[in-house]
Amino acid sequence: MALAKVFERIAGPDAPVEFRAYDGSEAGVAGAPVRITVRSPVAVSYIAQAPGSLGLARAYVAGHLDVDGDMYTALTRMVQAQRVSLSPGERLRTLGALGGPKLLYPRIPPPPQEVRVRRRWLGGVRHSRGRDASAIAHHYDVSNTFYEWVLGPSMAYTCACYPHEDASLEEAQAYKHELVARKLALRPGMRLLDVGCGWGGMVRHAAREHGVKALGVTLSAQQAAWAQEAIVREGLSGLAEVRHLDYRDVPETEFDAVSSIGLTEHIGEAKLPGYFAFLFGKLKPGGRLLNHCITRPDDSQPARRAGGFINRYVFPDGELEAPGRLVSVMNSAGFEIRHEENLREHYARTLAAWCANLDAHWDEAVAEVGPGTARVWRLYMAGSRLGFDRNVVELHQILGVRLEADGRSHMPLRPDWETAPAPVAS
Repeated sequence: MALAKVFERIAGPDAPVEFRAYDGSEAGVAGAPVRITVRSPVAVSYIAQAPGSLGLARAYVAGHLDVDGDMYTALTRMVQAQRVSLSPGERLRTLGALGGPKLLYPRIPPPPQEVRVRRRWLGGVRHSRGRDASAIAHHYDVSNTFYEWVLGPSMAYTCACYPHEDASLEEAQAYKHELVARKLALRPGMRLLDVGCGWGGMVRHAAREHGVKALGVTLSAQQAAWAQEAIVREGLSGLAEVRHLDYRDVPETEFDAVSSIGLTEHIGEAKLPGYFAFLFGKLKPGGRLLNHCITRPDDSQPARRAGGFINRYVFPDGELEAPGRLVSVMNSAGFEIRHEENLREHYARTLAAWCANLDAHWDEAVAEVGPGTARVWRLYMAGSRLGFDRNVVELHQILGVRLEADGRSHMPLRPDWETAPAPVAS
């Protein structure tokens, strides 16, 4: 069977995709908006050795398989080909169609961008301080310039919140920061701790818009350096600070508010009780915590680690929890839970904007970080967008408060963060 025909069969009979292969064969829908080109036998070996999404990802990242057209559209049209759980019979039939057992040996090493998520690569046991630092550096210490192209001027690498259908990415990121600030009831003179602060977007917003003395911490040295430069550039040095520091090493206490925006995914299920207990201890009585993180849709299975391609190429050691689990652990740590909402559709929109930014700067991105890393990001962001669209993953904000000794919460009778005017920084 011609190689392009084999890929057409793998993709499924209804996939509106054009296939071309190095043997000169063609299949699928000629002229389709998406074209898959198999460039070398290495791509075939990758897919034979790891049928499904991981093999396809390895072939694409290594440049032995190309995707022409919109990556998100390609993924929506290649659902069957991405399956990672093939029955033994399916594996044998696929292997035979691709060329037989000779494709399995010798094994072709994965692309260098693939992390070997084992102790000897990352160092230490899972979610130890050293291993957490290695995992964070792998993803975030890529290139600040690259992130500027992908994320845009806000440099916010978390789900935006779109106030209306026509809002831009920048408007949505500013609205997200303001939403967090209002949920935390930030006012001039307060002290905010932002753990996993990234490039300092929330820290700078709190200082600039609300007159808050804000401290952010991140395990990424490149993020901290960029954030500190931005703080100086924006004239916020008297209020804002970002440190290259593990959140567990923050010595200050008695904060009025804590924000955790996109960090919980890196904590790990076993560490959650200690994490929320630590944050509870950093707050004054009456202080609030806003936890914003990616979640899985249900709690019917044990905590799911970000697996396959995501775990190996993007977020080593990442783990996703169900929102009910997070609420339960926060409650057990002492927080009274006051509000929760799911921003799943907002993250799909955010990722669509990031994908468009990457496409617009593709040549520069390849020159900055190399073709393999750029391909990882193109695939990862489009796949993540599809996951949010189809409720494979969600994004939840959970608001908790550390009550006063007499039970006072200092919460409004009804949520006021959608309608209250923004405080004026003093």
